[in-house]
Amino acid sequence: MWWFQQGLSVLPVALVVWSAASFVFSYITAIVLHHVDPLVPYISDTGTIPPERCLFGIMLNISAFLGMATMYVRYKQVYALNPEKSKILKLNKTGLTVGLMSCFGLCIIANFQKCILYYIHVVGACLTFGVGAIYMLVQTILSYLMQPEVHSKDIFWIRLTLLLWCSSSIVSMFVSSVVLYSGLYGTNLVQKLHWDSQEKGYTAHIISTVSEWSLAFSFLSFFLTYIRDFQKISLRAVVSLHGQTLRNTPQSFVADDQALLIAGSI
Repeated sequence: MWWFQQGLSVLPVALVVWSAASFVFSYITAIVLHHVDPLVPYISDTGTIPPERCLFGIMLNISAFLGMATMYVRYKQVYALNPEKSKILKLNKTGLTVGLMSCFGLCIIANFQKCILYYIHVVGACLTFGVGAIYMLVQTILSYLMQPEVHSKDIFWIRLTLLLWCSSSIVSMFVSSVVLYSGLYGTNLVQKLHWDSQEKGYTAHIISTVSEWSLAFSFLSFFLTYIRDFQKISLRAVVSLHGQTLRNTPQSFVADDQALLIAGSI
């Protein structure tokens, strides 16, 4: 059995590989068609113009679905490992909630392009990266609380390092974006897809784009730490039939009533 066939480790692997591919394929398409500059464009700029916009949208929607599935499995795993620790259980529910919000933000990014509906796109980015950073924080705290009984100390330090990487990327991107869009370097920069290295604001633009790519890959790296954990869990659906037929017949109602009476008498 291959390592990715153990448990549900294929989920975080698929999430990371698919998400990275959505960035790379959109980037390559946009570069080949000369829609953006080759040197570190915004990730969103590589999914602004057709046909890469179509590719970018559908692949990120699938990434959002994989993200929700991964976060749900993580939630169930932590719950199963700590059934009587109320502090961990509350944090675990919080983590699932903010994680699903982050995935919803990714759907917004995928379907509302930067150059068309900028402010909605920004809301999606804030949900994806801002709320997503809170998800990373919650999972890092959970790793701390569960070590050394459940988690090793190493995995806590790795996740803490990735959280710090994510946080520094957010700060760098926020500061450089505020400077870039402050109006000092012109207006309508949101629609600008091609930059000249001699232009004013080019340095702030490059810092912002590099920070965005760094932020995206800090998230993907964080989910890579789930692979070993997910090798030790599997989920299954249990089918429970409420009757022997799918028809609403008088006989089935009578049978159901009789079953209820018998169960009540027991």
